[in-house]
Amino acid sequence: MLTRNSCEEGRENLDLLREYVYKYGVREYCTRCLHCERWGKNVILMIVDASFTSLGLNYFNAVVPKVMEFREAFVYSKKITSLEELANYDIEELRKVWKNARSWHVAKGIAKYLAKVKDERKLNDRQAFIYWGRNSSLENWKLDPIGRIKGIGINTYQYLRMMAGVDTVMPDKIVRKVLENILGKLPEDDIEFIKCIERIAKKANLRAIDICWMTWFVNSDVLKRYSHILGEI
Repeated sequence: MLTRNSCEEGRENLDLLREYVYKYGVREYCTRCLHCERWGKNVILMIVDASFTSLGLNYFNAVVPKVMEFREAFVYSKKITSLEELANYDIEELRKVWKNARSWHVAKGIAKYLAKVKDERKLNDRQAFIYWGRNSSLENWKLDPIGRIKGIGINTYQYLRMMAGVDTVMPDKIVRKVLENILGKLPEDDIEFIKCIERIAKKANLRAIDICWMTWFVNSDVLKRYSHILGEI
């Protein structure tokens, strides 16, 4: 396992890292993510996306089509128009779109907490999500009201933070695999890994989120197969 110093002492191939980020053109999507503008700025869809993604299924083949199905059945139909409505919606009705009950408990738990923030701070849904992101903590993520929700691990927590506007990275297996191929061995501990990539991003004049998204694009044929929906999500 690398120490903090070895992470900072130049073992990373910064030129190759930059080359991949620009080759796969991820900065546009990352900027929209940092502006909390994914899924048409709809926080309900971002929460549902994260709750489905938490199961570790293929994002474009499994998660995206089901989020779109949820959008059609519940958002476009005006059945769910706010955090409060998602938090209180009948889970059996929701399971008609996505069967996994755990995902819905995660989504409803996130919505319930953000609805509380919204009410206390007199904010709208999106403002409440951004407020949470700005006040969230990496080191104390397990103590965070959202981090404490059963079914939310470090990857889902970091994914939510990114969609709420925090420039960071997820320590998932794909991100680790691609970055170790480019940079060499990286910290095994999730928190140290995240901090290490955030430092490397600054040295490379990139954003941590650019590096994170790049690894997902490198690991699949996203640009070829899903270019028609990237602008939506």
